[in-house]
Amino acid sequence: MLACMSTTARVTVTLPKEQVRHIRQKTDNVSGFVAEAVADRLRGQAIDDYLDAYQTEHGVFTEQELLDAEAALTPWVPMQAAA
Repeated sequence: MLACMSTTARVTVTLPKEQVRHIRQKTDNVSGFVAEAVADRLRGQAIDDYLDAYQTEHGVFTEQELLDAEAALTPWVPMQAAA
């Protein structure tokens, strides 16, 4: 007989009340909302880590490479101007 192993762990997080209020306006599943936000952040950090390693090995992206990447990604991801 196989033991059923949970793929989740219970943790406690503290959020500002205003954030919790906004989350609850969007969904009743606060845990799912937070889990999705964490997954998005981890994916973003993994991409950042990859790009940093790539540039360390191959050099900093040129202005043309950045423009080409922006053009390729624009249909899917709205690009934000640098601050």
